[in-house]
Amino acid sequence: MLNLTQLTVLAAVAQHGSVTEAAKQLHYTQPAVSHHLARLEAATGAKLIQRVGRGIRLTPEGELLAVRAAEIVGRVDAAATELAAQVGLRAGRVRMAGFQSILSTIVPKAAAALARAHPGIELGLVDEHPVEALRLLRAGRIDVALIFRYADTPREDDGLRLIHLLDDPIYLVSDEPGQTIADHRDSTWIGGCARCQDELVTVCLRAGFTPRISLISDDMVVTQALVAARMGVATLPGLALRAHRMPGIHTTELPEDPRQIFAVTYGDPPDPPATTALIRAIQACL
Repeated sequence: MLNLTQLTVLAAVAQHGSVTEAAKQLHYTQPAVSHHLARLEAATGAKLIQRVGRGIRLTPEGELLAVRAAEIVGRVDAAATELAAQVGLRAGRVRMAGFQSILSTIVPKAAAALARAHPGIELGLVDEHPVEALRLLRAGRIDVALIFRYADTPREDDGLRLIHLLDDPIYLVSDEPGQTIADHRDSTWIGGCARCQDELVTVCLRAGFTPRISLISDDMVVTQALVAARMGVATLPGLALRAHRMPGIHTTELPEDPRQIFAVTYGDPPDPPATTALIRAIQACL
C-alpha cells in the first residue's frame, strides 16, 4: 500500500531531479530517501527510478506516479491549512495566483482590505498565467487562481469552480485615433501570451485577415512603448491600460471581444473561510 511519506519523497525527487537535493529539502539522509523509493517500488511493483551515469531519472511509470504524488501531497497540505482555518479567521494563510494586470490594479486594494478585516491571515501571491495558475491550484499549491478566458477558450476541467468577477474590455492600441482592426491588415502586430495571441488571431480573422505577429511581449509597458514608437499595433485589456498608460498611444474599444475574469477554486464546496474572505474582498474592490 502506498503511504504519504513515500509519495512525498518521490514528488521531491521529481521536483529537484536528484536524491541529494530531495534529501536536503525533506531534511532526510540520502539513504533514507533511497529506502523510501525502494519501498515504493516494492509496493507498486514498478521500476520508478533509473540510474544514469552518476545521477538518476524517473522512468515513465515514475513520472506518472510523481505527477499524482505532487497533487496528493499538495492537497494534503491544503487540507491541513483548511482545517486550521475552519477554527476561525484569527490565523491561517491563503495563497493566490493571478495575472499581471489584475495583480497591479484590483488585488492590492483587496489585499489591503483583507489585512484590515482579518489581520491574522497571511496572504501569499504569485504572478502566473491562467494555465500555470490552474496547474498550481490542482496541485494544492495555491487556494485561489485568478484567470481570464475568452469566448473561444476551451472549458476548464471538472472539479474547478469558477466565480465570475468582471468582463474586461479589449482595446485596439495604435498610434492614431479612431482606427479599426481592419485598418491594420498589413500592419505589424505585437502579440502577448499564447492565450492572448489566439484571441488576437480570432479577432483579426473576423475582420477578414490573419495578423502578422512579428513582435511578442507579455509586458503591458513594453507593448505600449513599441506602439508609441510606431513599431506595430496591439490589443490590450482595460485593466492593463488602467495599470499603465503611456503617452503617444490611442485606444479604441472592441465591444464584441471582452475577456472574462474569474476567481477559481478547486474541490467540493464550501471553500475554507480564509479563501471565501479573500474572494469577497476582491469582489468588493471591483
